[in-house]
Amino acid sequence: MISTQANHAVKVLLLVEDNGADARLVKEAFRESNIVEDISVVGDGEEAMMFLHRTNGYQDAPRPSLVLLDLNLPRKDGRQVLSEINSDRDLKRIPVIILTSSRAEEDIRTSYELGANCFITKPLDFAEFTDITRLLAEFWLGVVKLPES
Repeated sequence: MISTQANHAVKVLLLVEDNGADARLVKEAFRESNIVEDISVVGDGEEAMMFLHRTNGYQDAPRPSLVLLDLNLPRKDGRQVLSEINSDRDLKRIPVIILTSSRAEEDIRTSYELGANCFITKPLDFAEFTDITRLLAEFWLGVVKLPES
C-alpha cells in the first residue's frame, strides 16, 4: 500500500464520462479510497468546460483537484476539452488523467501532446478497474503535492 502524507486540502474530483456504468464504477472506487471528499460527474465536454469555468448553472462548482477525462464524449470530445484546459492559464494547473476505452497509439500521443498528465485505458475486468481507480486516488490525491488553487 502506498504511504500518503497528511494533506488537509479538500480533494475534489471531476469525472467527465458519458457512460453511466463506468461513472458509477469510478465513483465507487474513489469513495472506497477515503481520499476524495467530493466527486462531480458531467456527461460531455461542453458541460465539463461550464463546470470548470463555473458558468451556466455551475457558479458554485468546487474547483477540482483532479480531472478524469474520457476522450470520446458527445458535444465536445475529450481532446478539445484537454486542449482548452491546457490553454487556460488558471485551469492548466489541474492534473488531467485520460481514462478511456481507446488503445489507439494516435490517441495516446495526441493526449500527451495536448498536456495530459497520464493516459489509462479502461480495463474490462471489474476488479482491475477498481484497483486502477484506487491507485489513481492514492497517487494523485494522496502522494502528489498539488497547488491549492
